[in-house]
Amino acid sequence: MNYGKEKIGIYRTYASPLENVRTIPESSFDGRDNTLLGLDVRVRLEGDEFFKNFEEADNSNLVATDSMKNFVQYQLGEYDGATVEGFLDFTGRRFLEQYSQIDAIQMSADQIPFDELDVPTGDGDFEPSELVFRVSDNESGFGEVYLTRGDDGPQIEEQNSGITDLQLVKVKGSAFTDYVQDEHTTLPEREDRTLYVSMDIFWNYEDPEDCLGEEPQRYVASEQVRDIAHVMFDEVYSRSIQDLIYQIGLRVLERFPQLESVNFEANNQTWIAVREEIDGDEDVRVLREPARPTGYQQFSMNRDDLDEE
Repeated sequence: MNYGKEKIGIYRTYASPLENVRTIPESSFDGRDNTLLGLDVRVRLEGDEFFKNFEEADNSNLVATDSMKNFVQYQLGEYDGATVEGFLDFTGRRFLEQYSQIDAIQMSADQIPFDELDVPTGDGDFEPSELVFRVSDNESGFGEVYLTRGDDGPQIEEQNSGITDLQLVKVKGSAFTDYVQDEHTTLPEREDRTLYVSMDIFWNYEDPEDCLGEEPQRYVASEQVRDIAHVMFDEVYSRSIQDLIYQIGLRVLERFPQLESVNFEANNQTWIAVREEIDGDEDVRVLREPARPTGYQQFSMNRDDLDEE
């Protein structure tokens, strides 16, 4: 039994910057300015006292979902941290403080991405504008926290961080061979193919408090996981998408010992070749969109997988 509000789009200018993030070899990311912070928030409330809203049509303790929307919007102005997860935790605790009838709350959000735009400096060079940004259709960071009432106040029961809708294309250097061949098989084996994969990657910390970013050296930024994914895509001659995501997961766990697990939802969007070896060059191809249905993969791994390597 739960209810809530979703698709709460909110924006803040000049939020606190994320600084002092520990860098890794696969990524140049060391922080973000947060000059423009956009979030698409979802709130889910749980509580035994809400049962009478359903059973008896008694709304006396019901928090209207429109009020939830207003509450979330207000809290973004109060939050002085720098991460999606930190804001969700901050707001969830405020909900529990404000409304005693709530037993637990799940807060989640997609970070709305914006691209920096270069402007001329006047000396023939360019630098990112401090004022103008472009709304992006690229991948976005994700955060989710589930808070309950503990003996010492609200506590994080569960946490999930991630990056969603990451889309990558590798023009060559990927294979798909040696799979089951029977009377139902029509797909030809490929020693080298152009591979297009979209994926969502999620991770959980051994200590859920690390997701808040209050200790930046222990925070894992979605930009860093994104960069690991594309570096591994570049480095690995994969035999399948399953092989690729496993190698990405190993590298994420290796780089971030504070993580407990990493989870994938991948979708094969690989284009179909309609012309190959144009003018005798095996690397030159013409491709088309794949027909539906498309394949997908779901996979979870933890530190035991890393220890086995």
